[in-house]
Amino acid sequence: MKMQSMIGKACAAIAIAAAMPPAAHGAGETVTPRFEQALPNVPGKSMIAVVVDYAPGGASPSHTHAKSAFIFGYVLSGEIESQVNDGPKRVYRAGESFYEAPGACHPVSRNASKTEPAKLLAVFVVDSDDKPLTMPVE
Repeated sequence: MKMQSMIGKACAAIAIAAAMPPAAHGAGETVTPRFEQALPNVPGKSMIAVVVDYAPGGASPSHTHAKSAFIFGYVLSGEIESQVNDGPKRVYRAGESFYEAPGACHPVSRNASKTEPAKLLAVFVVDSDDKPLTMPVE
């Protein structure tokens, strides 16, 4: 595949994702798709990026992700309290990152502040046909 074609497809994917309306998932949480692209050098895998905006005191419900998903989280602004599986709860500040391995449970993901908003970039590397990306824990 020519580089211009790949760049064109990536730009189109970003434009489509940016035009998509944000989706509300939890109380005070909005998830906005930002990028989705099949990885041409890793057949069957895709990279998907979403931005999670948390209102002051906002949180995501306890959840898991697609079984194949490796997730890289990066705090864009504010402070995010997170827990993966039975690990310790930790507060991540703007500029800090964490990851979730495939099959992990994310029981805590919330804005650590009751007065300031927070924003998280989540990048998934996932089997292209593994949907949905996020499922609530019942």
